[in-house]
Amino acid sequence: MAIGECMVEMAPRDDGAFSRNFAGDSFNTAWYLRRILPQPDTVDYCSAIGTDAISETMADFIAKAGIGTDFIRRIGDRTVGLYMIELKDGERSFSYWRGQSAAKLLAAEPDFLEEAVKDRDLIHFSGITLAILSEEHRPVLMDALQKARAAGAVIAFDPNMRARLWPDGDTMRNAVMAAAAVADIVLPSFDEDGPVFGDVDPVATIARYRDAGATTVVVKNGAGRIHAFEAGEGGVTFDPVPVATVVDSTAAGDSFNAAFLAARLQGEVMAVSLANGAALSARVIGSRGALVEL
Repeated sequence: MAIGECMVEMAPRDDGAFSRNFAGDSFNTAWYLRRILPQPDTVDYCSAIGTDAISETMADFIAKAGIGTDFIRRIGDRTVGLYMIELKDGERSFSYWRGQSAAKLLAAEPDFLEEAVKDRDLIHFSGITLAILSEEHRPVLMDALQKARAAGAVIAFDPNMRARLWPDGDTMRNAVMAAAAVADIVLPSFDEDGPVFGDVDPVATIARYRDAGATTVVVKNGAGRIHAFEAGEGGVTFDPVPVATVVDSTAAGDSFNAAFLAARLQGEVMAVSLANGAALSARVIGSRGALVEL
């Protein structure tokens, strides 16, 4: 299961117009997981949407992608968020409209959330999942994840830090580290974590998350070397094959997460899991948009 916000995505086309899609960091990971994992395995999404037409269109899109929607709440006076991608030399920038996003209330019903995460093998969430929640609702999510972890679920967390979503840096740092404390697997990106936490290198990033309680840490670093650590296996590095042409870097990390987590679920060793993540990420950034058919 993945927990977070799926949004309307407006992605640029070659003719200058925009195409409408649906995407969002934790949802992107769920979407790729569904395409990688064997069909008997289930992939569900936990979120909240409105009851308007675009919300229902989104729910239908998620269901048709083979992702379970039983734990997507409907909230009558809300809708879904929207973002627009701008591209320059393959690198993306975003503009967001999420003032009335129902996903901000995904943790407003503790019983619903606890039922959603019950009996899960893997639960994935992100720093954006945290950032859109109120200060009141963030601990509700943490409590549900702690209970799920105690019951045997593996918790995977991508800090995916977006400063604009937080009131200040201290709030962001504190929330990210609190989330890392309930996670088994942490999947940061050094270009985000390094500046925010003052990490001098990816090894320092690994140490910080290990100190928080994570047993597996994978530090992505753009096109650079990936550093990873797993309790019992120690440190591992992996050098991704350079990508000839970067068309759109949207969902690079999300797709990496999916392929890495799928490999772990299927019992692969760290080196193979890293290679799978890097290979899928390379394929995704060679095409436009967050969701690329495999």
